[in-house]
Amino acid sequence: MPPQVQDSLWLLLLLAPAALTGLCVLWGFRPQALVGALLWRFRWTNLTFVLLIAISVGIGVGLIAQERGLRKGTARAADKFDLIVSAPGSEITMMFAAVYLQPSDVPLLGGEAFDEIAGHDSVDLAAPIAFGDSYGESPVVGTTAQFVAHLAGDLTEGRMFATTTEAIAGSSVDLALGASFEPAHGVGDAAEAEAHAGQDLTIVGRMPPTGSPWDRAILVPVESVWEVHGLMNGHGPERRDTIGPPFDPDYFPGTPAILVRAEALWANYALRSEFTRDDMMAFFPGAVLAQLHGLMGDVRQMMSVMAVLTQVLVTAGVLTGLIVLARLFARRLALLRALGAPGRFVFAVVWAYAAVLITLGALAGLAIGWVAVRVISKAVTARTDILVSATLDWPEFHLIAAFVSFTVLLALLPAFMAMSRHIITDLRA
Repeated sequence: MPPQVQDSLWLLLLLAPAALTGLCVLWGFRPQALVGALLWRFRWTNLTFVLLIAISVGIGVGLIAQERGLRKGTARAADKFDLIVSAPGSEITMMFAAVYLQPSDVPLLGGEAFDEIAGHDSVDLAAPIAFGDSYGESPVVGTTAQFVAHLAGDLTEGRMFATTTEAIAGSSVDLALGASFEPAHGVGDAAEAEAHAGQDLTIVGRMPPTGSPWDRAILVPVESVWEVHGLMNGHGPERRDTIGPPFDPDYFPGTPAILVRAEALWANYALRSEFTRDDMMAFFPGAVLAQLHGLMGDVRQMMSVMAVLTQVLVTAGVLTGLIVLARLFARRLALLRALGAPGRFVFAVVWAYAAVLITLGALAGLAIGWVAVRVISKAVTARTDILVSATLDWPEFHLIAAFVSFTVLLALLPAFMAMSRHIITDLRA
């Protein structure tokens, strides 16, 4: 069966206990008018109970949906990074540095290593990624025009850089075309504002949004990064004023990471095996991210359990309140029974009253969760620069359905207690 059909059937199956319970309890009775009167008579107390359930449900489904949105956002941000080659070390550290532009102090790969990688028959793209400088909150990354085209496609404004004094701005960089700036050594609070004084760079183009931290990055020719640090620019004297590949291994100062791409999928796996050795490390960012997502999957299961337990605890508190509330109209129910209403009718009234509160709370919680995921998504996107667009999906609907079925079954308890009360005692109260 298609996934949508399976999810729909699973939702109906989770709601079946609530529906069957309601059918059995209400069979032969019509307590709607009395339940409506009770809801209106104690409307402010009922509203409090509904809000408690709604907040519990909304927070639970919102957090779970947000975790899924974060996983999708991080995977989308790493989609363009097929294979990363770097000096041996931590794959996670290098992934955060090269893909998510997190400041890191990592060793460099030399010119011979880059020349071997770029000259491989199966390699279609080998682009150095040199980071460590910044302008304000924007990291300045040295690379090649081929990498910019691979990462973002066609520019939305301007043109590609053509000299070492030109730069391409990410979509979120607050610099207009033609604006000049001086890069600083370091990133964020650690940046040394005067480290590269006099080394003006000019924005000549802007990338489209990528939904990744690269939207706040400024990309420059890798030669520019080398030159502002007083290093050779990767080219011999006869090509001193050119930018981009091919690079001369004898004049190549080094790069923290190299993006490697092959057209054939099998070739990427072969390249990873070939370039994983004592002097270099090759890894798939997607595979490293999958391991982190595996850990997050365990966290997600824990979050789901905690969300269910929180909702059950809140509902248990609400049901306790319903038991107390039932004492307020116990005299009315006793009067009904004295007039000939069967005990099952009282049972149906109290259960239906509780079921309506639970259902309204769950629906309101769905609305709160829908708003929560959008608010949290914007906050996470602004904080991490990773586009997170979380939405409520089938897992959240299934969670709410299971919650409703379980809690309406718990509602049988206050209904039974109300039915079991002594009529004479309640009439005298």
